[in-house]
Amino acid sequence: MIVDIFIPCYIDQFFPETAWNMVKVLESLNCAVNYNPEQTCCGHPAFNNGNWDDCKEIGEKFIKEFLNDRYIVVPSASCVSFIKKQYGELFHNSALHNEYKQIQKNIYEFTDFVVNVLKITNIGAQLDGRAVFMDTCVSLGGYGLRQEPRTLLEKVKGLELVEMSCGDTCCGFGGFFSVKYEAISTAMAEQKVQHALDANVEYIVATDTPCLMHLDGYMKAAGKPMKVMHIADVLASGWL
Repeated sequence: MIVDIFIPCYIDQFFPETAWNMVKVLESLNCAVNYNPEQTCCGHPAFNNGNWDDCKEIGEKFIKEFLNDRYIVVPSASCVSFIKKQYGELFHNSALHNEYKQIQKNIYEFTDFVVNVLKITNIGAQLDGRAVFMDTCVSLGGYGLRQEPRTLLEKVKGLELVEMSCGDTCCGFGGFFSVKYEAISTAMAEQKVQHALDANVEYIVATDTPCLMHLDGYMKAAGKPMKVMHIADVLASGWL
């Protein structure tokens, strides 16, 4: 099977190893990976900040870069949720109406694709320690993703997966919210980190890197001992 991949702008700029780890996992599962080097962004940051004209221009570019009928796999629930839900507001009854509908049908968050399309639940990864999976606002509320990442993490050798209290509350990132309302955002991160500390874990795992980056920044400033990991990095651990 040939799949296209979309690497969100923040992963491309700050966490390229996460993108490579997703590619390695997909290739190990017999997927031939196609990457269009012209890709940049889906338009999500511009949309959240109210710059809809800029967002539409970016979205048009994105649609034209994925004009085929292959699956599109993305290491970000938030970007996929945005494309699936908000492109309808931007491109309904436009010249790209049929094209955006096709992309909405074909695009998948990474763990959703592995579990529900490839029908694989054990990657063969190994990571010693204790972890919580953090449901981000968009992955749970926007995408509806909950069990798929947990299914994969439960099969990681050496990893004990536990739940933390108030696991579905916001971490405080919220895109530009964390910039405009820094004090509130920091307090929310502090609360989320405390819930993870109360669960006595070493790792906080999620599908969305900006949320992890937000918590990591808080923990480093506050001297907290835990680490954050994108789920693609966990699934590539110990064997790739």
